[in-house]
Amino acid sequence: MKIIGIDPGSQITGSGIIEFANGKISLIEYDIIKLSSRDPMSIRLKKIYDFILKKISKYKPDEFAIETAFYGKNVQSTMKLGQVRGAAIIAAMNKKLNIEEYSPREVKKYVTGSGAASKQQVLTIVKNILSIRVSPKFFDASDALAIAICHYFNLTSTGRKFGITTKEKSSWKSFVDKHPEKILR
Repeated sequence: MKIIGIDPGSQITGSGIIEFANGKISLIEYDIIKLSSRDPMSIRLKKIYDFILKKISKYKPDEFAIETAFYGKNVQSTMKLGQVRGAAIIAAMNKKLNIEEYSPREVKKYVTGSGAASKQQVLTIVKNILSIRVSPKFFDASDALAIAICHYFNLTSTGRKFGITTKEKSSWKSFVDKHPEKILR
């Protein structure tokens, strides 16, 4: 089974592809696409779409995993991230891949055992799991690999070995259930 992980970003988007075969998880490839902030967002979205479509066509993954949007204080950044995620998800949909989404905290918990792990800690564990000798130049690539590994752990019982028994999925419904005071009626 091959899994592609995507770390979406409007300036740098990372991709990482892993394979699980014969009881072993291994690295297939990792990469990033670096985009110019001077380009209109529509051009960047097309480049991201093409980049991901090319990776899917070349490596033929069975599963697609992507990081969910981070809800920060900057609404413009959140909107751009949503657009990037949309371009990536449409590429996966056009190739008929199963799509799964994970929050940054969830990825860190699955990969390192701590939802508060630093990017450097995630990189170290990813390098260890995949026997990577030279660190990727950008955290976006190692984060994409971590997203793919997270999905692998979620699909298998391996996650239980690390003390993860249920997915900590969040949804709008669970948010509304927990915060009814935030809903305007």
